[in-house]
Amino acid sequence: MPHYYNEPSRTFSEFLLIPNLTTKECIPGNISLKTPLTKFKRGEEPDIQLNVPVVSAIMQSVSGTEMGISLARSGGIAFIFGSQTIEEQAEMVRKVKGYKAGFVVSSLNLKPDQTLEDVLELKNITGHSTVAITEDGSPNGKLLGIVTSRDYRLSRTEPSTVISEFMTPFEELIYGKEGMSLSEANDMIWDHKLNCLPIIDSNQNLCYLVFRKDYDSHKENPDELLDEDKRLIVGAGINSRDHVERVPALIEAGADVLCIDSSDGYSEWQKDTIEYIKSKYGNKAKVGAGNVVDREGFLYLAEAGADFIKVGIGGGSICITREQKGIGRGQATSIMEVAEARNEYFEKTGIYIPICSDGGIVHDYHMTLALAMGADFLMLGRYFARFDESPTRKLKVGSNYVKEYWGEGSNRARNWERYDDTGKGKMDFEEGVDSYVPYAGKLKDNLYVSMSKIRSTMSSCGSKTIKELQDTARITLVSATSIVEGGAHDVILKDNTPNRFNS
Repeated sequence: MPHYYNEPSRTFSEFLLIPNLTTKECIPGNISLKTPLTKFKRGEEPDIQLNVPVVSAIMQSVSGTEMGISLARSGGIAFIFGSQTIEEQAEMVRKVKGYKAGFVVSSLNLKPDQTLEDVLELKNITGHSTVAITEDGSPNGKLLGIVTSRDYRLSRTEPSTVISEFMTPFEELIYGKEGMSLSEANDMIWDHKLNCLPIIDSNQNLCYLVFRKDYDSHKENPDELLDEDKRLIVGAGINSRDHVERVPALIEAGADVLCIDSSDGYSEWQKDTIEYIKSKYGNKAKVGAGNVVDREGFLYLAEAGADFIKVGIGGGSICITREQKGIGRGQATSIMEVAEARNEYFEKTGIYIPICSDGGIVHDYHMTLALAMGADFLMLGRYFARFDESPTRKLKVGSNYVKEYWGEGSNRARNWERYDDTGKGKMDFEEGVDSYVPYAGKLKDNLYVSMSKIRSTMSSCGSKTIKELQDTARITLVSATSIVEGGAHDVILKDNTPNRFNS
């Protein structure tokens, strides 16, 4: 006989938080969002702690080099996607670890035989006007010149004009040499009244760009997540098929934490992967596992040695696992059951294993609910896919700007290592879709608003830490009618009404 669960599994939208007493000390400025990423023993501190309770999803359309840099500078961690070659993933990790505040790897690059039309197209898509001209059009190619808006006039320069005819050539550029400090670079910018200083190596290859506008940027990120060598912390996704080859390359590249990427983590394959990593590297290598949706799945991965455990199957906006395979569970119910199992495991063993809520976040207030229900941190895909730092194209569809967003279970991702259960080395059907998400601008600006909402809600709940929120939160089920009542209703909204939802 199958086992039946009589209670329906529920989503975050079916719950609200009830305020507790807000004391005079419990104001947003006094609230800490620090939270453990990896397991620790009672009375000890975790080896890795997040300064904000969010990490980016292990997805091609979310977590590349720029996401790794920007999210770590804001206090979270990106997990560089694993559905690429080992060499490509390791290089992304290496670039994040090698990042220096103020030194920017050029993201706008063209070749000298391209045209003004190409320059304008890049400017329209990105909103930036400084384009590095390299021999091969790559970020680290031989620097031949720079194009800014001062190098052309639309009224006088034909769109078909070749870049080499109007760019500022290398011979006329002021540049810095690889190895110089940010302070030295900034001195050159101010002494020569520059907006941008290219940094090159001994072979004239472009290394970085330093911008005047970034002069104080390294002082504006107090939540930066750094390792003991003052380098940014970054994660990387792995699978249970080529981990023997992939893990050593990622560890060598500097990955601080790994995470097994799977839609269903309650499997012997994950146990074998964790045991291999721990036998080879011991506690020096941190590895998360999942995904699970119940007590049994959590305990299995906990006993296998996972450093954190991801919770959620089928709740992601681009995930269709539930409709394709009929497996999954409402995200709120999953978090509540796994959190209870985590707490019991801690009482029994003295080992606290953080859990990560992965999927099901539609509105910003869902983040706070997930934390209150027991999640230590959140893995977000769609939320981060909307920002400049995600690795996808910014497009104009109709009258709106959007960014592409596709699931790892889609044919576009071709991530058969995650979804092939047959051993054929291919996907027989899709568990994800290819889509667009509304473009939302820069990560830092949006994340600041979302974290402000969490702090404000925690203030209303009388909690100054996430642990206090989990211990004292009062959560109520709501009816369908009260859900409608919770939004704007019985009014005519003006066109300029601010967007109420950031995620």
